[in-house]
Amino acid sequence: MTTPAFTPWILGLTGGIGSGKSAAAERFVELGVHLVDADQAARWVVEPGRPALASIAERFGPGVLQVDGQLDRAALRKLIFENPEQRRWLEALLHPLIGQEIFSYLAKAESPYAVLVSPLMIESGQVRNTQRLLVIDAPEALQIQRTLRRDATTPEQVAAILKAQTSREERLRHAHDVVVNDRDLAWLHSQIDRLHHFYLTLRGGQP
Repeated sequence: MTTPAFTPWILGLTGGIGSGKSAAAERFVELGVHLVDADQAARWVVEPGRPALASIAERFGPGVLQVDGQLDRAALRKLIFENPEQRRWLEALLHPLIGQEIFSYLAKAESPYAVLVSPLMIESGQVRNTQRLLVIDAPEALQIQRTLRRDATTPEQVAAILKAQTSREERLRHAHDVVVNDRDLAWLHSQIDRLHHFYLTLRGGQP
């Protein structure tokens, strides 16, 4: 394995539900960019055998575990959303572990820059660990339409998720780059390709 001549800089990638963030992330991977998914890191830290899962089961009881020993996310979600104190306890346990997991994977990057994709980039504070932020944006009506087409959900549930996420305005306020993803996949790919070529010219995420 070759060592990079310089440390890759980190591009944050975020966007609201149904914005096309995952499709943009896949395109970066196709272009050979090292990518770490914060949601995936959140799943890794609670796998069976990891200390975090044992701590969660000790605090909340065996009802948060499935028969095969995996975390029952739905059961845990119900417990923590009914009790803000328990949610804060869980966040205090998991956020540092997720951060460690993310950056151990980012450290393996051999591309000139690496991408950290996270739906909670701003809310979680992960944006502070990136050098540049790309926001995939879309009109709210289109976000709802795409999410309904993709997930078994209701318009009310999608509206609730949108309300819980950082506002579009707040995301855009933090952005260095914005792609308004209101066309087809080929167009989104063309925009990511254009940005990728620009990013290859940067050092530390800055022109």
